[in-house]
Order: sequence, then structure tokens, then C-alpha cells
Amino acid sequence: MATQKLYAGAKLRELRTRIGLTQKDFAAKLGVSLPYLNQMENNNRPVSTSVVLALAREFGLDVTELSIGDSERLVSDMREVLSDPVFASDMPPMADLRLAASNAPALARAFIELHQSYRQTHERLASLDEALGREDARARPSPWEEVRDFFHYCDNYIDAMDRAAEHFASSEGGYDNIRVAAVASLGQIGAKVEFTDTDRLRSYDANTKTLSISVRAAPETQTFQLLLQVALLRQNPLLEATLDLARFQTPAARDIAKIGLANYFAGAALMPYTAFLQAAQDSRHDVEWLAGRFGASIEQVAHRLSTLQRPAAKGIPFFFVRVDQAGTITKRHSATRLQFARFGGACPLWNVHRAFEMPGQFLRQMAETPDGVRYISLARDVSKHAGRYGAPVRRFAIALGCEVGHAGSLVYADGLDLNRADAFEPIGISCRICERKQCHQRSVPPLERQLHVDADTRDVLPYEVR
Repeated sequence: MATQKLYAGAKLRELRTRIGLTQKDFAAKLGVSLPYLNQMENNNRPVSTSVVLALAREFGLDVTELSIGDSERLVSDMREVLSDPVFASDMPPMADLRLAASNAPALARAFIELHQSYRQTHERLASLDEALGREDARARPSPWEEVRDFFHYCDNYIDAMDRAAEHFASSEGGYDNIRVAAVASLGQIGAKVEFTDTDRLRSYDANTKTLSISVRAAPETQTFQLLLQVALLRQNPLLEATLDLARFQTPAARDIAKIGLANYFAGAALMPYTAFLQAAQDSRHDVEWLAGRFGASIEQVAHRLSTLQRPAAKGIPFFFVRVDQAGTITKRHSATRLQFARFGGACPLWNVHRAFEMPGQFLRQMAETPDGVRYISLARDVSKHAGRYGAPVRRFAIALGCEVGHAGSLVYADGLDLNRADAFEPIGISCRICERKQCHQRSVPPLERQLHVDADTRDVLPYEVR
């Protein structure tokens, strides 16, 4: 596969503006001509290796900041939006989408938000009887979508929250005693902890300052809920400051995001960044071993691995996704070039769907997306029991993966034949935008392609994609 060129014009302009240099002075620092810098800033030329080295040498820039992750996310999101039938014209060329994402990211995000508003309006009009007369019938992104996109475009890493959690873990006796530390921290503000026989995982009474934790919950869940309450009670100023910067459009989105940030703090305190990153590298990212080492669940570890994006101390760029039995994505994040569908479910050829059939086992898959990028994917079911007979069981499956270039750092890659091209299964993102013509699991035709239907011929699909 050809090496992907690095276009980072917007980030070059942002850096130059931040340090207060003119184009002429910036070009001199980088050792390039003024026209050459101008072409790079406008994405007419890729950023060369010598410029990357100069950025690190002259300005101490973490070169991973130049990665194309944000642009690729925007390109993927715009492609999915443009596959909506409301856009009757042909799909714009990928070059145009990449240019918009790189040169005008704010405009690209505004376009995506506009489409979200359209979808909200369309859905409300479909149930007009219910929507008439309601004050909240205005078009706006749903609170869940707004919060999801906040974490999505933060690369699922909140630096201030992550460092505060790491400081808490170290100052309270280290991660080996984090459960005791959480109870003690709550006690310092007069809150007491009780373990009760109830279906509800966590309940806090502000009047009596009593926190109730279900004795039926798994030990790692109990610890996580204790830390979450620590975040809500003892880290509230930091939570509110972070929410102020995010500028959510609705109180509901702000409330949801606050719980999300508290969850982030709990995970980061349970698995402090520096110690967890080192342990992950030492164990070659053995999820089960890490779960035992830090007293966490399989899902908590997999999710934490996807957040290791601290500048100058980044871990492997993983994707992480959780789906329900209907195939609906309930959690998603990708620090890789693989971006998940914003609407609907995941590709049915992906091994995450097979995890329900083989509970308690890790399933490995070597996969290739239509853009030719190859991945190693790990899937497992994470059913959640309520601890009593007759209680409903919540069934999910998670997938964790990375590009095949990181295979040497994964214990799960041992024994796989990474050099055999036909060992990689073809997967896609969403049928509406997938370019594969012969997929036997295709549910709907790709919207940007013409179809040919021959009544006298029946192949795997009842039509031919052209």
C-alpha cells in the first residue's frame, strides 16, 4: 500500500498564529521558502519530513498532533451525511471532502450539525400528532448526539480530567487501594457509604449525605460507582468548568455530559494514565491481565485503552465500539482511520456481532476496509447481570482494534498470518456508503452508485452495482 501523504494546513496555520509569527518568519524557522509554506498551509502540498522534524526541533511540537484523525473523522461523517437521499446529486469527490475537512473544519462541522437538525425535523414531522403544540418541537441535535460528538471530537481524551484523576489516585495511596481511597475521600466531606441489597447500582441522598451501593454489583462496578460519586462531589468545580468550555446547546446535553465526564474521571482514577500505559505496554495489551491488575472489568479496560491519547505520551491508537443485540452502536470511538457509522448499526461482517454466539471468549479478526487499511479486531460479549433471579440481563458486545502495523505490540496477534492478503476479511462502515460491489451481506444499495437489474439473472444480490 502507498504511504499516505500528510496534509495539515489548518494545524500549521493554527500553530503559527498561536506563536505569533508571520508566514515569512515561520518559513525561515522551518527552513522552507515562503511560497512553499503558503502551499502547505493551503493543503496544495503535503507536509514534508524535514518540516515535521523542524516543527519538533524549533517548537517542541508533538508531531502526533499533525495526525489526520480529526480530518478523517470529518470526512467519514460528511460522506455518511451526503449519502442521505435528500442529496440527489452525485457524491462529491473524496478530494473535495478532504479539502473541506482540512481547510474549513468549522464549516464541515456546521454542515453536519445542519443535517442533524434536518433529521430531527423530519422525524418530528413523521409523528406530527405528537409534535404539534409542543415547545420542544424545534429542530436541534438530540442531547445524546451532542454529547457523543463532544467526546468524539475531543479524541475521547479530556486532559484536565485525566490528570486530576491520576493525581487523586497517586495522592490517595495509589491504584492498589483505590477503593479504600474513594470511601475515605467521601468521608472527608461527611458522606458515608452503605452497601445495600438493591437493583439500583448507586444512589446518593444529598440530605443525609449517604451513598448506597448495590451489594449485587460486581466488585469492579462497585469501585467504579464509588469513584464516579467522588467525581460528582469532590471534582464538581472541574466538571463545571469543562462543561462551560464545551458550550452545550441544551441543559439536558450538559447534564448528560456531566455524567459522562464523571464516568471518565472514574475510569481514569481506576486506571491512572502513566501506570496503566506502562502496564499495557508490558503485557502487550492483554485485556484480561489488565482487568485483574487494576480491578476493572473487560469493558472498562477496553474503553480505557481507547483513551490513551495524552500529548507526548500516546498509546496505540485503538478503536472501541459497543453494540447491542440489534447491532445498534451504543458506544463508539476511534483514534484510527476507521470511523463508525453515525446512524444505524455496524457492518454485519465484523466479528463484534459473532461475539453473542460465543459468550466468554475473545474472537480475533483480521479485517480490511474499502480504503485498503488493515486492522486487527478483538471482540467479546459483556453481558451484565443484575444479581438475582428474574432480573433482566443487559447484553452487549464490544470490539477493540488497531491497524495491523501495531500487531507486534498485541498479544492477540500471536499466531496470525499477517502476510497473507486473503486472510483479511473485507468489512465496511455502512451499507449506504460502502463501495464493495459483491458483498453478500449488503442490506441496501450504495446510494452513490447506479444499479442494473436483470429479471433473467439472480446472483447473490438481486441487482448489480455499477
